[in-house]
Amino acid sequence: MAMESSVSKAVRQSLIYSSITAVALSTGGFAVAAEEGADVERIEVTGSRIKRADMETASPVTVIDASSIKAEGYTSIDEVLQNQPAMAGLAVGSTTNNGADGVAQVDLRGMGANRTLVLLNGRRMVNSGSGADSAVDLNAIPVAMIQRIEVLKDGASAVYGSDAIAGVVNIITKRDFEGFNIDIAGDMTGDSDGENIEFSGLYGANTEKGNYTVGFSYTDRRTVSQADRDWVEPGASSFVPGGTLGGYVPNADGSWSERDFGYDYTETSYLQTPSTKYSLFANMVHEFDNEVVFTADALYTRRESKQQMAPQPANVMLNVCGEADSDGVVHVKPNCIDRPAGLPAAVEVDDEGRLNYRRRMVEVGPRIFEQETDTMRVSAALAGYLDINTGMDWELSYTYGRNRADTYVRNSVNAANLIDSIYQNSADWFTGNPDDIAQYVDDISYLEDSTGGNDQHVVAGVLSGELFELSAGAIGFAIGAEYRFEEGYFTPDPVIQAGEGTASQQDPTDGDYDVISLYQEISIPFTEKLLGEFALRYDEYSTFGKATTWKVGLTYEATDDLMLRTVVATGFRAPNVSELFGGNVGSYEYLTDPWGESPDPQILVNWTSDPDLDAEESESFTLGAVYSPSAIDGLSFTVDYWAFKIDDAIARRDVQQGLYDCKAGDTAACETFNIIVNGDSRDLTGLTNALTNVGTQDTSGIDFNVFYQFEGLGLEWSVNNDLTHLLEFEQDGNDYTGKISGVYGAYAEWKNQLSVTASHDDYSFTYSNRYIGSMDNYRSETVSEKIDSIMYHNVSGTFFINDNFSTTLGIRNLTDEDPLMIPYNSKDAGTIPEVYETIGRVYFASVNMQF
Repeated sequence: MAMESSVSKAVRQSLIYSSITAVALSTGGFAVAAEEGADVERIEVTGSRIKRADMETASPVTVIDASSIKAEGYTSIDEVLQNQPAMAGLAVGSTTNNGADGVAQVDLRGMGANRTLVLLNGRRMVNSGSGADSAVDLNAIPVAMIQRIEVLKDGASAVYGSDAIAGVVNIITKRDFEGFNIDIAGDMTGDSDGENIEFSGLYGANTEKGNYTVGFSYTDRRTVSQADRDWVEPGASSFVPGGTLGGYVPNADGSWSERDFGYDYTETSYLQTPSTKYSLFANMVHEFDNEVVFTADALYTRRESKQQMAPQPANVMLNVCGEADSDGVVHVKPNCIDRPAGLPAAVEVDDEGRLNYRRRMVEVGPRIFEQETDTMRVSAALAGYLDINTGMDWELSYTYGRNRADTYVRNSVNAANLIDSIYQNSADWFTGNPDDIAQYVDDISYLEDSTGGNDQHVVAGVLSGELFELSAGAIGFAIGAEYRFEEGYFTPDPVIQAGEGTASQQDPTDGDYDVISLYQEISIPFTEKLLGEFALRYDEYSTFGKATTWKVGLTYEATDDLMLRTVVATGFRAPNVSELFGGNVGSYEYLTDPWGESPDPQILVNWTSDPDLDAEESESFTLGAVYSPSAIDGLSFTVDYWAFKIDDAIARRDVQQGLYDCKAGDTAACETFNIIVNGDSRDLTGLTNALTNVGTQDTSGIDFNVFYQFEGLGLEWSVNNDLTHLLEFEQDGNDYTGKISGVYGAYAEWKNQLSVTASHDDYSFTYSNRYIGSMDNYRSETVSEKIDSIMYHNVSGTFFINDNFSTTLGIRNLTDEDPLMIPYNSKDAGTIPEVYETIGRVYFASVNMQF
């Protein structure tokens, strides 16, 4: 991988020179910094390894603290993050019932969950889920352990390496805690369902040598069913109870008639998925006599989650006895069905003498997806001080992450056994009466059992400090090295691997890679007002090879009130285990058949991976200003223009667009997606979508923030408003700006979040709202359907009873807004649950006790 524009060459060469200079100066005995700066506490902030005296950097960072999370009543991190206007796309969470395996993710800028790096206390979190996962499952990190969340909304590959193309989410846990804290929280919908209970405890003790904090968390989230919400429109699947043969249904008198009804699959499907989580966590800081500090944090989370969907739709091809094969010769088939006497002659067999049989397997019961995941992470570090020049800090760390998962699908159907049963007992199968096949349920059903996991090892070392003084201040630096090993696997049930299930066939995934990295950062105060930040990183992967990335940032204090900032950076994302070594897997996607021949909106697409994938390359640019008028204390305005461009993106092409292009006569599109066209007809049975490096992604927009703290009416007020205006989002030549899709998610041009808090010594009240602008339903270039805007309102109050007790009461979705319907392009329940709130009004309450 290379990024060799003339600009990047020049910047890279200058950074290499500055890196060499940094090493030389760090051991060369140059002049020390001014004595009066020695006692200034310096901290490491998200986006840089250089410790500094304040939080201001060239990159925009949003901080969400624990009190804000509590005021909104959230018990999961994904809910906290996905409400931020900077989030877009299709990040799965608690209301994803179809295809998420209970995981929760974050999608910054809508660029994909695997392009947002998640850190825990500044170090990588292991990918987690059902196995060979490409992103972090936020369920593994309990809200109870969070002190704050820092969201870096800028490319950060030069600092953190792969996966930080869109930005970084750094979750900071509670440290230096003293005493005992108990939290009991719960919520319930206005329809008296979907109960959510959280119980957590935290204990911390300070000693002369450090601090030791331990905690636990238990959460239990209950179900909300689609059938319990009147806005959910009945489904109309072509897979119906009783079955169809060639599109015809059997009648009680032995005749057959064309199917003129559908099956309502919403009756047994979830809106909110149930989940139980158990977490243990600990932090420690211990200072040895030689001033070497040992820090460590540990986390273990077990998740038991469930999703439920309508009974399995069985779709098989049956041989018809005595019918002609494609060569026109009639063969005697040992396994076949006699063509039912009442079946109309218009129902013709295919070229291989077969008829299509479809049946909704209500006799077996609904599909119940269950997951049992265990995620463990341990990170430890030794840090100390070197008396060189002005003094330098060093740190050596090791982080180990491990995720294991057992996933089950109850009431699955073995297609091979189903076909055999039909051949042997066709008289019972073709009556249309469920009671006639009850005796065969045990023969055709089974428990689908799959296993998976992820492992991560990271060894890192960093040296940071100040080199020497310039007239405007000291030059800061950080230089480090890192070794990382990633491994993942997923082993589907043997029936699924053999392609004998009625669910799609899937191959196993198993693979690993490692990477060695070197990086450096330099912070140069050119003048008292102008500060430059430079970073350079070199990574060498065992898979695709080498990557070099850089970052240049500038901050300029134009006046005492106005600061200007800009960042230009390159980035990359390495192909992960599932992308490199993933087995072929079938995906049933909601697609529009332009030929109008598919009887069901869900069409099987075969997803394939590629072991020869290269890394994605990216460029990012931000330009912004922070204005804090001295005439109005506590008021600040922030505006940032941002733009990201990804080349060689690892992505699947737009299947829907491919269908349209093929229908229009584009033979290349037909070949790419393996669409067999014969005259005016087509064959979609081999529809394929492969991962490639030919993708592109371009997105840009403007973030605007207003923050105001003031006193009035005897209260302390805090007003915060975040607005994101999306200017462009294009992927692989398709424009998703201002559009919504059940496959690709939502890219609203306007998103806003407002929060107003009024507080007193004994209480505080918070009102917040969230606005999602109107969008076009992304179905085709010729169909344009406007999806309205929507706003959600939330209120809460916290009451401090005494120094030890407080309670919070609140309501989310105060006006009980129904989600917006997305005709012919929904993901579930006629809407997109990852975008809109689907469970209705929610009442929440919590009690906090501190001792």
